[in-house]
Amino acid sequence: MAVQTLTAMFLDVVQKHGNKTSLMKKKNGVYEGIIYNEFGERVKYVGLGLASLGIQAGDRVALISENRMEWPFSDLGILSIGATNVPIYPTITSEQIQYILADSGTKIIIASTPDLVNKITPIFDKLPQLEKVIYIDPYENPTDYMLSFNALAEKGKSFAQAHPEYYLEAASQVKPDDLCGIIYTSGTTGAPKGVMLTHQNILSNVQNSLLSLRVDETDTFLSFLPLCHSFERMAGQFLAIYAGATIAYAESVETVADNLGEVKPTLVTTVPRLLEKVYGRVIENAESGSPIKKKIFYWAVNVGEKHAKAILSGKTPAGFLKFKYGLATKLVFSKLHQRVGGHLRFFVSGGAPLSKEIAEFFFKAGILVLEGYGLTETSPVIAVNQEEKYKFGSVGPKIKNTEVRIAEDGEILTRGPNIMKGYYNNPEATDEAIDADGWLHTGDIGYLDDEGFLFITDRKKNILVTSGGKNVTPASIENLLIMSPYIDQVMVIGDKRNFLSALIVPAKDNLIKYANEQSITYESIDALLAHETINKLIKDEIDKLTANLARFEQIKKFTLLSNEFTIESGELTPSLKVKRKIVENNYASVIDAMYDGDKD
Repeated sequence: MAVQTLTAMFLDVVQKHGNKTSLMKKKNGVYEGIIYNEFGERVKYVGLGLASLGIQAGDRVALISENRMEWPFSDLGILSIGATNVPIYPTITSEQIQYILADSGTKIIIASTPDLVNKITPIFDKLPQLEKVIYIDPYENPTDYMLSFNALAEKGKSFAQAHPEYYLEAASQVKPDDLCGIIYTSGTTGAPKGVMLTHQNILSNVQNSLLSLRVDETDTFLSFLPLCHSFERMAGQFLAIYAGATIAYAESVETVADNLGEVKPTLVTTVPRLLEKVYGRVIENAESGSPIKKKIFYWAVNVGEKHAKAILSGKTPAGFLKFKYGLATKLVFSKLHQRVGGHLRFFVSGGAPLSKEIAEFFFKAGILVLEGYGLTETSPVIAVNQEEKYKFGSVGPKIKNTEVRIAEDGEILTRGPNIMKGYYNNPEATDEAIDADGWLHTGDIGYLDDEGFLFITDRKKNILVTSGGKNVTPASIENLLIMSPYIDQVMVIGDKRNFLSALIVPAKDNLIKYANEQSITYESIDALLAHETINKLIKDEIDKLTANLARFEQIKKFTLLSNEFTIESGELTPSLKVKRKIVENNYASVIDAMYDGDKD
């Protein structure tokens, strides 16, 4: 009989792949791993340690940590005794943590670092249901309500000796419809809502995604997206474990480039931001090279484009084209292959829209990026491109056993075993999201083509309606503009306005290099961004990249910002989507200045 819960799945995988490397981390400059048997033991003792503290089936245990081995130890340990994990983003404030802990009724929280523990100490007394704080890294002068992670495991070992049958009995009592997580969505608007996901929700999503993506025990994942996000937790953790693969943890987001070369992964789940940065560095290196190197690079890209067109039209490149592509790979593309580890089969990109042009660039270079789509509320995958069935610009066909249809207003609706149980403590929001027929209203606008590929246009709430009544999808324009080597981030403005404008975070290093080449003198970054020549450069870039858009889609004015949009500033979600309302509020005076007089 097939496994029906994540707990049963994990126990089954440990039994099948006991002596195979499961998890890896970097220690003393080298990646070291543990086998599945040890992974299973660590999970068991965390689960029993929690049981020794009184945690029972249905209780909430929160987890706030960066990606590391202790994350799955804790996650699966919590689930193994029938409790519910409440994952929390490490970047949020104490006040936000307090809201989540209070709303979810969390009894114990596991925190990784002293800094994260120090976010909890000021709010502990305000949370009567919170009983313990478990700290993973050493913490000086712990209070009586604190316990180290190692001490928790030791309690688990003692509990196992006293209750030898408890662990397997508790695991066997977990049901498919039991909650495995309450994930509080950061959202681009409004207060966070607790998405209730069951074991069946996530396990069905793992199983159905594996019918679209070929993954097995020979694969190695590099994990760097936040595990508290549903995309990484499902695809980068549970799917990888289900397949018996190996998961290596990046040291941090900043070290991903180095860790790719060290781990040499076969699969990487990513967000468009990483791919944009890699693309930007490749173009920057090409442009800064000698004239002959620059010429060879663009020759290779041209050959790659012809090679890609042949493949996309169903042909097998042969003859002189095959020879030229082999040469282009050796001279140019091999460097990019090595940059991503040299063994990569494909990236899976999600969390935010991926520029079609960037996906096509990687494909020309021989690297496949499979874009997918989903929501926290859908566990999360709804659709994903496949190795043998993909279209750039689309998010692929829907996964098996999932329904997708397009409403009259263009909104994407979906239903299936992956649809959340609802929003915790919020039946009104649940009823608004899921209709009487079980269709989840995603809030995204899109369409299905004749071959069943899903295309996302934009968020329903993001559609701009100009004062002239024209509907504009800002994401499509923004994805064009980030192709410029001088533009790092962009947000298009124009709702109820007479024309479109943009807030642009420039690629400062490239702008400084350009300024030096043009002998532009400036006293500060702000002075550089105000310089007439720099603004003309950006205007020329905008005009070039949007030349084929309709007149009402053209950017008439823009402002260069010296500070980038970040998670810490509250302007980006943890999956790096721009929170439009917050950015608009933060830059209200700047935006108003662009519309002074509101004339086209």
